[in-house]
Amino acid sequence: EKALVAVIQEAYVHGVSTRAVDDLVRALGGAGGSKSQVSRPCAEIDERVQAFLTRPLEGAWPYLWLDATYIRVRDSGRIVSRAVIIAVGVNEDGRREVLGVHAGHSEAEVFWMEFLRTLADRGLRGVKLVVADDHKGLRAAARRVFDATQQRCRVHWFRNALAHVPAKSRAAVAAMLKTIFAQESKAEAETQWDAIA
Repeated sequence: EKALVAVIQEAYVHGVSTRAVDDLVRALGGAGGSKSQVSRPCAEIDERVQAFLTRPLEGAWPYLWLDATYIRVRDSGRIVSRAVIIAVGVNEDGRREVLGVHAGHSEAEVFWMEFLRTLADRGLRGVKLVVADDHKGLRAAARRVFDATQQRCRVHWFRNALAHVPAKSRAAVAAMLKTIFAQESKAEAETQWDAIA
């Protein structure tokens, strides 16, 4: 019984339809069942995920990493692209934790604002630095909701910088740029920056 529930839940997480899960259960030797019997273990996942995404955020979280990716999802029988934002915070004890996940149609300022306000409503406080891509909507929303400084994510900065480099030179330029970030102090990093430039 537990093994079949685990199979049902795993299939659900991967987007397999209820009918296909029922077929899978039958193929594994289970009796199969009604739609509600298959849906019940899936609903348990939804409840746990919802509890995680709405839990109170306590204490100060001075560092907040935000990133979005686009995934293909089924919406009203069509496959469409959706932006999915993930927020990862670091608290004052240095503990890193996923604070929230949100999906929407685009990365417009309204989308970012809604997501950040939801985090603030759940108790997110003390944000001093937001690390993210250089997205105008995100910059404005982070400033308005948290009054926090924003810094470009190193990964996005590298991607943007290397987009201006011929393909045959990218590996060498990337290696040189990485030496800037390997320095021990701000002064040493600035000196290395000047040398690389």
